[in-house]
Amino acid sequence: MLLLVGLGNPGANHVGNRHNIGFMVVQAIAKRHDIAPWRRRFQGVAVEARLDPSACCCCLPGTYMNESGRAVAEATRFYKLTLGRSWCSMMRSTSRLPRCG
Repeated sequence: MLLLVGLGNPGANHVGNRHNIGFMVVQAIAKRHDIAPWRRRFQGVAVEARLDPSACCCCLPGTYMNESGRAVAEATRFYKLTLGRSWCSMMRSTSRLPRCG
């Protein structure tokens, strides 16, 4: 099982904001693979599909970024995901980059 989580902030005032790039990436993956329909799940919305050779769940937590761990934990418990048997990837707007200069 692949769990793809797009991190961002909910609400119309955050749509298109750079901090919601995680939402946009996961939505683009789902669109590219014709994965639909999205359903309310895991404190946000999620969609399931088969991406050969694995099952996949795309998840967009409906919580603010600092609370998104609750939605991810709910999804990992539901699918019984453990390290070594599954893969979880989270897309977010910032990363720890080496300091320049």
